[in-house]
Amino acid sequence: MEKYDNTNSGAMFKNNRKEKETHPDIGGVLNVEGKDYYINAWKKTSKAGDPFYSLSVKLKEAKEAVASEEAF
Repeated sequence: MEKYDNTNSGAMFKNNRKEKETHPDIGGVLNVEGKDYYINAWKKTSKAGDPFYSLSVKLKEAKEAVASEEAF
């Protein structure tokens, strides 16, 4: 069985652990040109009343490196 190529794709899921308005509504991982990124989205409403999602993207490796440094 061949391994699936996840390059330039991703998936997002509902955040079931949301406790505050500042926590994202949905999140997941996105791969862009071979690098993984965490992606989060908040459901918002524009001044005109139209729904939209506000996005945040962070390099996955950078976040993991900070976490491993804090462990020491």
